[in-house]
Amino acid sequence: MTPYILLGFLIAGILHEFVPRRIYASKLSGNNLSSVVWAALFGIPLPLCSCGVIPTAASLRREGASKGATVSFLISTPQTGVDSILATASLLGVPFAILRPVVAFVTAIAGGYAVNRLQNDDKKNATACHSGNSKKSFLQKCRDALYYGFVEMVQDIGKWVLAGLAIAAVITAILPDDFFVQFGNYPLLNMLVILVVSVPMYLCATGSIPIAAALMLKGLSPGAALVLLMAGPATNMAAILVINRTLGRKPLIVYLLSIIIGAISFGLLIDYALPAEWFSVNSHCNGDTCHHAMHTPWWQAASSILFMQLLVIAYTLKLRKKEKGNTAGQSSFRINGMMCNHCKANVEKNLAAIEGVKEVHVVLEEGRAYIDGSGYDRNTIISTIKELGYEYIED
Repeated sequence: MTPYILLGFLIAGILHEFVPRRIYASKLSGNNLSSVVWAALFGIPLPLCSCGVIPTAASLRREGASKGATVSFLISTPQTGVDSILATASLLGVPFAILRPVVAFVTAIAGGYAVNRLQNDDKKNATACHSGNSKKSFLQKCRDALYYGFVEMVQDIGKWVLAGLAIAAVITAILPDDFFVQFGNYPLLNMLVILVVSVPMYLCATGSIPIAAALMLKGLSPGAALVLLMAGPATNMAAILVINRTLGRKPLIVYLLSIIIGAISFGLLIDYALPAEWFSVNSHCNGDTCHHAMHTPWWQAASSILFMQLLVIAYTLKLRKKEKGNTAGQSSFRINGMMCNHCKANVEKNLAAIEGVKEVHVVLEEGRAYIDGSGYDRNTIISTIKELGYEYIED
């Protein structure tokens, strides 16, 4: 998987650095089908996890995105990304890799359009998100793209990829080979069991791939595996709570129903209507290629070594940042809900735009934002934190 993951990190950095956020926001306003479609198209290639997508979507909402477009973005983005699509093709095959973004696109449009129909009196949010006017040179953008892709992205999903591989190894070793065979005649039951487990828990879009592959080798139907690949990354309990608070109960219900119904519908399509050989893990992972390291191509081995080195570098830098704490003249605000570098960057940018704030530094491990400045309104800081979808906690 690692060559495709590394390529995905590179593409993620390019998307992040060379596509201005305001281009996204300008297409997402209005309670119409167009805004929903644009939100889905923008979200599918972005490699944001279900925690990182929440503050991004909240920021787009503040810039004027409709509730329907916001829900469409929330559904499509965590289900897929350029990294997970490429990794899916390498481990589960091209048909699975094609179907994942198709399912994400369809479910996002269905959910977003339904929310817009329910929220047809929704007004465009007038509060704009200030992104700053600083311009970078092409070389600076290239450097920042590489840093984002191979440092920040690795910090965000590297551990989830490793966790997914570890869980897959445990499943392979412990679960009886015929565990899911006994449910072979009941694929819908398989899917319901997977839904109960995957909806509340966190699964990374890329880290879920080896788990799905291991379960399929144990007899899980391809359709049920698709349910895991869709519902697992698309939501978790933290996302459910934040969406309920920021968008309301009705959009939350539509959000969950779109993911669940879409995943089951396409899962049944795979199991009953499409050729079974398209979705056979064994056709992509046979004895020679999966069980004998001596047959691993050198470029795959080199990619794996590079990936492990990037993990060490990324988490070493993260530990060094943790040492930077409060200094004289700074105020700190305790924030609950920040989980990744997307959260960190979003909070820093929005708080830095407040009048009187000179500098903002967020320490994820502490759950704090350290603010340097004078004359800023503390209540504005707190309200901005809440508008971004996070929880302010009094010390």
